[in-house]
Amino acid sequence: MTLDMPTVCDATAAHVGSGPRQVDVPPEVFAPHRVAAVRATGLLDTAPEDGFDDLARLAVVVGGGQRAFITLVDDHRSFWKSAVGPGGPAADCIRQNAVPDCPCQILVATDRPLIVDDALAPESPIRRLKAVDALGIGAWVGFPIHGPGGEVLGGLSVIDERPHTWTADEVQGLATLSRSVSTEIGLRQALSQATARVRTLQDSLLPPGLPAVPGIEAAAAYLPAGGADVLGDFYDLFRLRGEHWAAVLGDVCGKGVEAATVTALARYTLRAEAARSLSPAAVLKRLHLALLDRQDSEEQRFLTAIHATFRPTATGLAGRLCTAGHPPALIRRADGRTQEVGVAGTLLGAIADVRLTEARFRLNAGDTLLMYTDGIIEAHSHTPGRGPRGPLFGERRLHEVLAACHGLDAQATIDRVAAATLAHTGGPAGDDTALLALRVPPRAATVTPTPLS
Repeated sequence: MTLDMPTVCDATAAHVGSGPRQVDVPPEVFAPHRVAAVRATGLLDTAPEDGFDDLARLAVVVGGGQRAFITLVDDHRSFWKSAVGPGGPAADCIRQNAVPDCPCQILVATDRPLIVDDALAPESPIRRLKAVDALGIGAWVGFPIHGPGGEVLGGLSVIDERPHTWTADEVQGLATLSRSVSTEIGLRQALSQATARVRTLQDSLLPPGLPAVPGIEAAAAYLPAGGADVLGDFYDLFRLRGEHWAAVLGDVCGKGVEAATVTALARYTLRAEAARSLSPAAVLKRLHLALLDRQDSEEQRFLTAIHATFRPTATGLAGRLCTAGHPPALIRRADGRTQEVGVAGTLLGAIADVRLTEARFRLNAGDTLLMYTDGIIEAHSHTPGRGPRGPLFGERRLHEVLAACHGLDAQATIDRVAAATLAHTGGPAGDDTALLALRVPPRAATVTPTPLS
């Protein structure tokens, strides 16, 4: 029996009661542009998520069934991004079935709702599908879900274990939920694309690699924060005249394109001024003046920075550094002791007069200098159900992690610190973090031959 139903999803949905039995997979399933759109969602083979599961649970309530599925259909399987209700898949099972077994293939082929009151009726288009027995389907109702380009990605469906006459209110409610699922997928893709563009811009503000410093190990890392904004942490390492080198870290206040502009200005100004002066304080003062010169917009931009110049020596390296509103550098001695180096100075670009003081330092065999931005010490741990509101990572923990890096080279030290940060936050922190380490390799042990008797 075929009944007319009200308009949903910009089309008239009819109870399916006649027509050919769907045994062969429709060719629309294999359309390359559609399959590409499904894969572009990035949702295939991913774990369940509360956002989708909440929509599926609401579908159970609205539709009056027992189970609901949010399904993505590629060219060979129907993947259940969400499957809720009694008898749902276990957390560790494969949440999918083959396309020929699944009613969602019909949604892909028709791009229309499919409403089946009795799955085992002779005229049912899904009667011969294996999913009917495997999932205990007595009645089935499904709605297409779409990608941003309009491609049918799969469907939102509700199952009743018994025959069920789906009412107009149930159909209309499920149609609304299917549009919500499509919107959620579209928003996620837009955010992912925006984040990718941001990371590309962010990467352009960092050196593509660090140069090799004779006799010194050097390593750096950038730990991006969550979100889709360009932030202002940066680092650089470059050669000066003669045997001298420069290392710098900075943190621009704010985010977005303006922060990226200031970051670029800072990097190039530091490089240009460092070529003229080996004094870190003089270089930072010139950057400060450059920032003041561009304060012609309503939004003031300022930054913190730490700048070091150094040269290799017979025993390691010798240098001096200056901090401008920035956390001090840390030195890990070969015996595990840690110490701070740097005199607190004024941040740059905020006020006319700044106080900048240089501090000298030396590294011997096995010593490591760590420069970092404050994103690491201000990173909160995540409290279940409350987000990033737990204790800060803090300076003490950073000292402890660095002290425990016995025998690690510069790259391994950076990796250890980064891993400790991510373990503390449980994921991306609220602010980005830049790290840069310089280490003097331990000298090879000298073996004195035993004289022959």
